[in-house]
Amino acid sequence: MAARPYDAVLCDIDGVLRHWPAADDLEHAHGLSAGTLAATAFAPSRLHPAITGTITDEQWRAEVAADLAELCGSADRAHAVVTAWSGLVPRVDHEVVSLLTRAREVATVALVSNATTRLEWDLARQGLDDLADTVVNTARIGFAKPDPRVYLIAAERVGAPAHRCLFIDDTGVNVTAAREAGMTAVHYRQTDDLRRALAPLHSEPPHQDA
Repeated sequence: MAARPYDAVLCDIDGVLRHWPAADDLEHAHGLSAGTLAATAFAPSRLHPAITGTITDEQWRAEVAADLAELCGSADRAHAVVTAWSGLVPRVDHEVVSLLTRAREVATVALVSNATTRLEWDLARQGLDDLADTVVNTARIGFAKPDPRVYLIAAERVGAPAHRCLFIDDTGVNVTAAREAGMTAVHYRQTDDLRRALAPLHSEPPHQDA
């Protein structure tokens, strides 16, 4: 049998496995301009403490509400919009689920995400908590992609050297960092990118005449 090209598959979550809906309608209903929530919540100074575990998901959302209070006209209105935003549910790409499930038959699979302390709950509510062998949530380890320590920890968790790991992410800088860590890395843009990357795991060895 031909040797597998990888021992482990490390896959990003948001933008690959699941896709969050736009908040335009929600913002309009609360009198905010489109993009206000994202600009506030994902500002680096606001987001970084949340995805490195310095603060909890609840604290992060409370700080986002405080930032929005003036724009919303009151703290209560800001709290209401953040509560509504927090209730949005991402769309799961079930084709990606199938591809990762099949990959797990022959390789160790890890989900590696820049996420808040809510990630595990989010995965469980959509039945994704058993999709991978392990989940590397940056809020639990104290640093976020593209920090090279994330890739080293992920490789350790799956029990494979970096050069035997396939890494998939939709953010270019994270892909570059994975390559610099010694991994094979794929910049995900569509499902076919993942399908092509995983295909060698299932390839039959070439036939050789006796």
